[in-house]
Amino acid sequence: MRAVIQRVSSASVAIDGTVKSAIGQGLLILLGVGHEDGQEDLDWLVKKVAGLRIFNDEEGIMNRSVLEVGGDVLVVSQFTLMASTKKVNRPSYIGAAGHEKAVPMYEAFCAELSVAIGRPVKTGEFGADMKVSLVNDGPVTICIDTKNRE
Repeated sequence: MRAVIQRVSSASVAIDGTVKSAIGQGLLILLGVGHEDGQEDLDWLVKKVAGLRIFNDEEGIMNRSVLEVGGDVLVVSQFTLMASTKKVNRPSYIGAAGHEKAVPMYEAFCAELSVAIGRPVKTGEFGADMKVSLVNDGPVTICIDTKNRE
């Protein structure tokens, strides 16, 4: 699994001109699922995201997690994160999981992250043409790939 995690002041996702989900302070997570990803990847990523200390404490040091600051989370599926551009300029998405695997993994990630942070996780709509808006706070953007844990 690959995730692009952005600390935001606000974020929203719209489909066909209608806002489906919106959050205030928190995390916008773009999530890609690969065909080799499994429950171990999902569990590790949920724990990592929930504990990621990228929010400022009272001294202005990034030392607090989304859980500690009571922040919101918006997760948007994005298969293009699984792109490979090694051989050509046109990205290959052969590493991306198909719908039959990616949808349940995406939904499980959102459900487990919701439990981990103790509040509902907002979502986009898997497979939809979405317009994502955000105000990146910092900016702070972290990229995580569960296949590169060391």
